[in-house]
Amino acid sequence: MYHCVPNDKPLVEHLEGFTNEELKYINHHCFHFPKLDSFPGHYIRENKKLSELYLTHYSEQIDYSISLLSTNNNQQKPINTIYAQGFTGRAFITAKKQGIELPDIYVNFHGLEMFQKAPSIKVKLEHLLLRKTMKYNVTNADYAISLGGKLTGILKKIGVNKVIEQGIGIEDIWLRSINEIFNSDKQEIKFVFVGRYERRKGIEELNEVLKELNSESSTVFHVDFIGPIPDAKWLKIQSSKLKVHYHGSITNESKIKQILRDSDVLISPSWSEGMPTVILEAMASGCAIIATNVGAVAEQVDETNGWLIEAGNKNQLKKSILSAINISDKKLLEMKKASVKKINKKFLWDDVIKSTIEKLKG
Repeated sequence: MYHCVPNDKPLVEHLEGFTNEELKYINHHCFHFPKLDSFPGHYIRENKKLSELYLTHYSEQIDYSISLLSTNNNQQKPINTIYAQGFTGRAFITAKKQGIELPDIYVNFHGLEMFQKAPSIKVKLEHLLLRKTMKYNVTNADYAISLGGKLTGILKKIGVNKVIEQGIGIEDIWLRSINEIFNSDKQEIKFVFVGRYERRKGIEELNEVLKELNSESSTVFHVDFIGPIPDAKWLKIQSSKLKVHYHGSITNESKIKQILRDSDVLISPSWSEGMPTVILEAMASGCAIIATNVGAVAEQVDETNGWLIEAGNKNQLKKSILSAINISDKKLLEMKKASVKKINKKFLWDDVIKSTIEKLKG
């Protein structure tokens, strides 16, 4: 496993979060992420350099492994798959195109945000800078990984022939018992937003809609914001109907879990996404979901457990929030339980890992 840290941070010597048994099967190598310059396109150049560092080390390790094979009775297992996240596979792909013998290369660009709808001209220009290199990677790799939903269509549209659909998962410690799911006081339905302030996350649209609902809704409702959101982007509303609370960044997983379990509906109004982990966490916690139909979100959310809307469509966002506010206790409870059932059926890591291994085997 090759991974990196910022160039001002110490290299990771010991992996955390794994059991001793799991660590027996992981041989990891940590690198500093290259820092080159600040000119436009620097991120692509830095990733290209990082990929070259990985390839150089890989080539040296393969030669070393061959020498081991000759002295260790073939106990050293050969590498048969290269799984590259994002731009990190660039050097391997180029080397293979030049005739160097390498295993099958799988590339996963997660959300493919550069081919999704942009919320501003600035973001659109950033997307355009990334598209050419991203397309080179996915069209020249042996296989491209898709999280499903609209992402498979994006890959095929830009010329990828071999696509493997595989989602992500969540630890079962997040999974709430169906018997624990209940509605909060319907006079004070609780919404929650989780994420950093980033234009593509749709906070601007959500704020505008909440301002309108504050003057139009006759029902009391809460909105909790979790994440590093600047004070300047906070809603300055003092109202008997809309109660907003900003928690800031929370690093304590148990606290995040408790807020989600105390909530009724997660709002995820992003302009672009892959398969958001926060939606999985909210579903496992027993939340119904309001989310934009971007990336692979439709794999997570449908009419049984929430509302899918168009990215950037404030009218649809407003209608969905109103629908959640006015929904019957029985229907809301059904949607919340449906979220938990979907996680249990499709999105637990143990099941996702087994499925991934089988698909990579062919």
